[in-house]
Amino acid sequence: MNTLQNKVAVITGANSGIGLATAKLYLQEGAKVVLAGRRKEALDDVAKSLSGDFITVVADVSKSDDNERLIKTTVDTYGKIDILFLNAGIAPPTPISDITVAHYDEIFDINVKGPIIATKEALPHINDGGTILFTSSVVNQKGFDGLSVYSASKGALRSFARVLTSEVKSRGIRVNSIAPGPINTPIYGKMGLPQEVVEDMGKGFAEQVPLGRFGTSEEIASTALFLASDAASYINGIEIEVDGGLSQI
Repeated sequence: MNTLQNKVAVITGANSGIGLATAKLYLQEGAKVVLAGRRKEALDDVAKSLSGDFITVVADVSKSDDNERLIKTTVDTYGKIDILFLNAGIAPPTPISDITVAHYDEIFDINVKGPIIATKEALPHINDGGTILFTSSVVNQKGFDGLSVYSASKGALRSFARVLTSEVKSRGIRVNSIAPGPINTPIYGKMGLPQEVVEDMGKGFAEQVPLGRFGTSEEIASTALFLASDAASYINGIEIEVDGGLSQI
């Protein structure tokens, strides 16, 4: 259980779902983990359930100052970064006819600006040979009604990751993206929709998945562990779909 022994990992959106599951797994594998999230209460609750070498940092990734503080706190505490997992994201649905500037700004500030600024701030402190991971989504490959701006944000993030892969190649830093399909995470409960609508949406998604079910946060975390480990030493620049086959048929 020491795949990531003494590696320093920063994970955004770490107070629940995929981020939290990945933080737990990284800690089990010997990493030192910085868990970042917007809600102090949630991070405090999470901290009670974790063991290992970790710190929590309250940070809103949509704010440049918070990204800068997150990286500074990490470096002040651990001196380096080996794994940067930019996972925080939101997916409030809205039909194209109802899109507002506020809707667009909220999604792009968190899903695109946040990861880009965090990457820029972290790069001087990432060890050569380190790893940068992004949480993308299969929505940038398939069209789902009501998720146009969210889909566009993930498409933008995928394009950014491609350029980043090339720009850091001289340092041996690997850049990869994970594209989850329907995953049983709190993101669905944060869409601002009635519970019955969320349940119907979930049922519709599951019926499209060849495996016939939602995935779990732990299944995404296992992929994040693999991509951060030496077992993936020759995997670079990819977007790997973890979606039960949804995007493949």
